[in-house]
Amino acid sequence: MSADLAPQLAEEVRAALGGAILDSVIAYEELTILVDAARIVEVVSRLREDPALRFVSFVDLCGADYPGRERRFDVVYHLLSPYKNRRIRIKAQADEVTPVPSIIEVFPAANWFEREAYDLYGILFSGHPDLRRILTDYGFEGHPLRKDFPLTGFVEVRYDEEQGRVVNEPVKLQQEFRNFDFLSPWEGTDYVLPGDERATGA
Repeated sequence: MSADLAPQLAEEVRAALGGAILDSVIAYEELTILVDAARIVEVVSRLREDPALRFVSFVDLCGADYPGRERRFDVVYHLLSPYKNRRIRIKAQADEVTPVPSIIEVFPAANWFEREAYDLYGILFSGHPDLRRILTDYGFEGHPLRKDFPLTGFVEVRYDEEQGRVVNEPVKLQQEFRNFDFLSPWEGTDYVLPGDERATGA
């Protein structure tokens, strides 16, 4: 969509949604609107049914984590209007305990996307017919795309030759007991490294 059409789309969307829009911004020739999560079904329904908009194609749903905020998650929806050759991004903020209404009744294709957002971020969706993990393993702890999730995870999965099967074990980080000096290798260290005794005459 060209830059001169984005403000026109913003006006048309504002006319269709009215007070449902909390904020809007145009960046990189794309319109993004922020809406109340409780009204997301109403919003996507109007965007789909309004003859001036016709956002009939569901493209994507994803999450974003901002742990410093009270409502730490952004639930981000992307819709396409093939009739008008336009795209729109809808954002709704959510916390860890308040469910966001599922949009499956409007866009059935959102089913697995909502499951993925639940699995990776822990975002809850009310009205979803089968909200369970989709990418992580059975018994997985936590939600791996949260900013506070440890990079190593909690469990290590490996094949045990003696038992002849795959086993799950708590992650053991041996390096957490090592001392790191974080000195630059280009400037040299304040002490003699093992193997450098002859070079330094120590």
